[in-house]
Amino acid sequence: MGDLGAAARFDREITLRDGSRVRMRPIRPDDEPRLVALYDHLSRDTRYQRFFSVMRRLPPDWARFLATVDYARRFALVAEAPGDPDTLIAVARYEPAGEPDTVEVAFVVQDAWQGRGLGTILFRDLLAAAEGNGIRRFRAWVLAENRRMLTLIARLGDVQQRAFEQGVVELTFVARPAGRSP
Repeated sequence: MGDLGAAARFDREITLRDGSRVRMRPIRPDDEPRLVALYDHLSRDTRYQRFFSVMRRLPPDWARFLATVDYARRFALVAEAPGDPDTLIAVARYEPAGEPDTVEVAFVVQDAWQGRGLGTILFRDLLAAAEGNGIRRFRAWVLAENRRMLTLIARLGDVQQRAFEQGVVELTFVARPAGRSP
């Protein structure tokens, strides 16, 4: 893949479990202020589950870094609020994880949009984007109390390694072939 043009196949409208329709698309550099606004709308718990700390605001240099990807080694998908392209409600991303064939995955869904299947769709497409870029192994650090994320990874991935330290579960996994459940 490696460029926004090739990543355009991920730009589409998706229907959630409750019938809501949102636009999913690859992140763009101009999403920087939208990322800051999304962070501002996350609950304290959701902020902590994603970043393992609670910052008052997402620093602008972090937002710039997170919004600027190469669509190959670093990739991110966002979901826009219905009829409001200026409001992001979710982000899913992968970043290099220090090993050539492994990336770290992370995502966050705004509290009001959790439990509707948005995270599952974003995660599935993120894994597909990684596969299209030749990436097969994934790593995630998840707070032990974040049952939703742990369950989602177990549903969509075959966990190869699991470690637990100071309340954080580190998982290394490969994507489960489509249509195969645990």
